Amino acid sequence: MNSIIHRKVKFINLGVVDYQQAWDYQTKLFNDILEIKKGNRDLPESDQKATDNFLIFCQHPHVYTLGKSGEESNLLIDKENLPSIGATYYHINRGGDITYHGPGQIVVYPVMDLENFFTDIHHYMRLLEESVIQTLNEFGIEAGRIAGLTGVWIGEGNAARKICALGVKTSRWVTMHGLAFNVNADLSYFKNIVACGITDKAVTSLEKELGSAQDIDQVNAILKSKIAALFEMELTY
Repeated sequence: MNSIIHRKVKFINLGVVDYQQAWDYQTKLFNDILEIKKGNRDLPESDQKATDNFLIFCQHPHVYTLGKSGEESNLLIDKENLPSIGATYYHINRGGDITYHGPGQIVVYPVMDLENFFTDIHHYMRLLEESVIQTLNEFGIEAGRIAGLTGVWIGEGNAARKICALGVKTSRWVTMHGLAFNVNADLSYFKNIVACGITDKAVTSLEKELGSAQDIDQVNAILKSKIAALFEMELTY
């Protein structure tokens, strides 16, 4: 465990940002935290440095990303046809299968040292889900989980529809990647994939559930406050 528990988390809103640019950015932060941890191993407690934590919010242009354990066959459109729909594709280093990111979807990348909070990846994933569940409750929507599946769901059984996907990478308790929450996302882009490798469940958005486009800045603010409270973060700017 860290000798210095550091629960200050720098909040960064990147706005609409290219996927590769955001991936490179969080990778640098992730590696910088790992370097601090590596250096601390050889130092007495009095000389050890606190590790930084970051909470990144953004949106991406249309993009499909495939996780380490995913099947490329779950991309249902030929890669050479992606430019015709304004989309790109990346095979990346998070867990999970294929997913879509695009405008109107809130993407959250916590790049944190969990040793500043708790050392339990399962608990980490459940708290991320809970932040979205609580955010949806603010809009009068009851959401929850489905046993054996990650993410946040509305409805049950054959009527279940996914509104938020999760996929993370961790090393020595440092996290990257995160969640994607459909607010005003163009759901037609999900037709080009077997979302998260799940063939029998639909996807949805806050806009679809409420019948009108939502103020994404308002949703950002609520979600940010829920994450901060659940993780007992002290946000800085």
